[in-house]
Amino acid sequence: MEQTRSEQAGRVALGPARALGVLSLLTMVGLQVASGLAARPERFTGLIVAVLAVSAVAFAAGAWGTRRALAAFGAAVLTGYAAEVVGVLTGFPFGAYAYSDVLWPQVGGVPLVVAVAWGGMGLAAYAVAAAVVPSGGWARVCVGAAAMTAWDLFLDPQMVRLGLWTWAADDGFYRGIPLSNFAGWLLVSAVVMLIVGRIGGDAPPGRGLLALYTVMAVMETVAFAAVFDPTDPLVAAAGGITMGAFAALAWRRTWQR
Repeated sequence: MEQTRSEQAGRVALGPARALGVLSLLTMVGLQVASGLAARPERFTGLIVAVLAVSAVAFAAGAWGTRRALAAFGAAVLTGYAAEVVGVLTGFPFGAYAYSDVLWPQVGGVPLVVAVAWGGMGLAAYAVAAAVVPSGGWARVCVGAAAMTAWDLFLDPQMVRLGLWTWAADDGFYRGIPLSNFAGWLLVSAVVMLIVGRIGGDAPPGRGLLALYTVMAVMETVAFAAVFDPTDPLVAAAGGITMGAFAALAWRRTWQR
């Protein structure tokens, strides 16, 4: 009886976390719509990332508890930030690039909002991997890294378009972005998946984070296909198909179980 009461209390306590996750997700959608229609969409970047992070942490807290959710998010943020600082200073592992002064505040030449984005989407990509590979191990790490890198098929073209960062050479194979960037994303994302998995443990991260990943995939696809001026069907197709495939597989595995 005591165990039953404890479990019931836990479920009641986690309800507000999930509600906050849903509210933040809906707010992010509204901000993305406003951004797509605005003359200066880059002004919405910080707000969108902040709300994304709140949604991700809230959903993770609903599945793992607040402490582990915050620890996993913080570890992903620090990992992403460290990789970005090294990347700006040395060109490894992404290639030679530099941030403009549009995003602020910056520490070590890296906007803090970029590190926060690594944390928020890192949790979402891990949820995809956990659904696809429930047994864990290196297969989960690889799937999570690929799911995270799929997001960058949208992110890099959009941020370069907005002037938030520039590549030293603009002759990359994908909208001026070099192949080394995606190799770097796979590497750093794999580290993020390892760390988040260690902190999260065996408990599944829940469907809220899957919804966050799916909504991001849909919003970005629609934006590049029909909202941005000019539109970019190549990026819409590349990102939409790749992120969509990971999301669809994750939901299918989740429903099967």
